Amino acid sequence: MYYGLSNFYQNHRRYVKSRDDSQLNGDNSSLFNPSKECEPYRTSDDKPIAPCGAIANSMFNDTLTLFRIDPNGTNPKRIPLTKKGIAWWTDKNVKFRNPVGDTKNLTVLFHGTSKPVNWPKPVYMLDSDPDNNGFINEDFIVWMRTAALPTFRKLYRLIERKDNLQPTLAAGNYSLVITYNYPVHSFDGRKRMILSTISWMGGKNPFLGIAYITVGSICFFLGVVLLFIHHKYGNRNNSADIPN
Repeated sequence: MYYGLSNFYQNHRRYVKSRDDSQLNGDNSSLFNPSKECEPYRTSDDKPIAPCGAIANSMFNDTLTLFRIDPNGTNPKRIPLTKKGIAWWTDKNVKFRNPVGDTKNLTVLFHGTSKPVNWPKPVYMLDSDPDNNGFINEDFIVWMRTAALPTFRKLYRLIERKDNLQPTLAAGNYSLVITYNYPVHSFDGRKRMILSTISWMGGKNPFLGIAYITVGSICFFLGVVLLFIHHKYGNRNNSADIPN
């Protein structure tokens, strides 16, 4: 399950630079003294913001819940969604780390910091699971990997198949319940939910295929043109005879 946004320019230079990688990597000095690149989302109420910057401040926070409706229209069954395993391994285990201290209590470790302006709750309350909380929350990590185009999708949840005898989602009617928290009208954007089957190569993304075919076709055409020019004009001997 993906969520998609349109007309959201995560590739804007000022936006992309508005983060502190040292802070996100658990560096205690950067936690309380964020980079100036995070302005104007560097401090709030005279406290350093954790995580700082425009990228973190604009994190997607809608909640999507999927239900399968029985044929008789009663007792909708909630589809279990897996929230772990959606982020890249290198991001989860290398680039993003929680601060280190004498305790593993994130409330204590983040004491003295402020939540991002647009967040309803601080970073240490993103999840009740300690392995998916704070800077290593996978929803947060997925959002922090900025998109190259203004229309993009990001992995939200995984729907795992129970066994090989049954489809992941059986044929039938489904209901999507959305807890609406993320406004898009201010930038004339749109939100959407996408269901896709993924393999070991990832999900379906037609953009790369179209781009490769287009660039390959142009290169082939130019190659034929240059080959023709070379055979027609490349063997000419334009040197003049010099008399003794």
